[in-house]
Amino acid sequence: MFRPWFVILFALWAAPRAMALEHVTFRHEGAEREVVGEVLVTAADGGILLLAADGVMWAIEPDDLLKRFDDAAKLSPLTPEEMGRQLLADLPAGFDVYTTNHYVICHDTSREYAAWCGALFERLYRGFTNYWSRKGLKLEEPRFPLVAVIFSSREAYARYAKAELGEAADSIVGYYSFRTNRITMCDLTGVQSLRASGDRRSSEAQINLMLSRPEAEHSVATIIHEATHQIAFNSGLQTRFADIPLWVSEGLAVFFETPDLASARGWRTIGALHRNRLTQFRQYLATRPSTSLKTLIADDKRLRDTRTSLDAYAEAWALNYYLLNHHPRQYAEYLKLLSAKPPLVWDDPETRLTEFQQAFGKNLSQLDADFLRYMQRLK
Repeated sequence: MFRPWFVILFALWAAPRAMALEHVTFRHEGAEREVVGEVLVTAADGGILLLAADGVMWAIEPDDLLKRFDDAAKLSPLTPEEMGRQLLADLPAGFDVYTTNHYVICHDTSREYAAWCGALFERLYRGFTNYWSRKGLKLEEPRFPLVAVIFSSREAYARYAKAELGEAADSIVGYYSFRTNRITMCDLTGVQSLRASGDRRSSEAQINLMLSRPEAEHSVATIIHEATHQIAFNSGLQTRFADIPLWVSEGLAVFFETPDLASARGWRTIGALHRNRLTQFRQYLATRPSTSLKTLIADDKRLRDTRTSLDAYAEAWALNYYLLNHHPRQYAEYLKLLSAKPPLVWDDPETRLTEFQQAFGKNLSQLDADFLRYMQRLK
């Protein structure tokens, strides 16, 4: 996930205001646009963060804000049918809509692949909510339909995704957007490197066969990873644009993504030992500095820096794995604390460290020693 461009713009915020329904007219990409929604926060300079009925968040600079007024009504999120119609109007020609209990899947690929993705997402949704329920966390039903946009080709996906991802769109097969609240991805069965000669994509069994191969493992894990982010930010576990430490957000997504090639569908387990991340973490131990745990918790720099991100992601997974297995009650309470954080208010490193230490009740050196012993014993 990428920190959005408007984080710098909205660096200083006033307290969140009461959520009245507002009609806002503003300039966007050279055109005038009107959006009806809830103003979540008003900045000191008059800029606003607006949540629309389709779940999209708009960060509007004061110079682009043309007109706004409120009324007594409340925001009514779009129904799945309304969401599907709006998506079809916004996307290129050739897309269709497939819906499940929680998802609206807009696709220009086969209906069979859309159904395969829908079944995968719903299994993840049930597993995610059941997992946290057993940990004593009561999650909310998503306020908005969960949206996935699936492009039939890698090339069409990359062209569309570059508006948000830039050149990174060429190197990843899917992503979750804080701003739009959507997963955007390509049809993995159309990625040539994952296909064998004679492959067809006309049935669920054939799709399962293709995507249970070892060469598809990373791509399937990426989709599960991004879908985990979407569920977390729509179930009350995390808040979009709140200062959720990246080691938590990304480490949890890796915790849930663990591939399972023994399954015909490439994934079925939650919290299994992630062999690839464990190997990477153990390789990192040879050069791991004594301050590694502190820097991982205090800020997001190591996870965002491409020079250090591979080791940092492995350590983030390892820390989540250790805490969830060794300190589950404290971890659940820590997540409750994070879930209450408001959007676009950023904690300093000392606050992050203090909250972590208060949650887990140990000094960092002692916890780090326990953490390393635990990870080294895993087989």
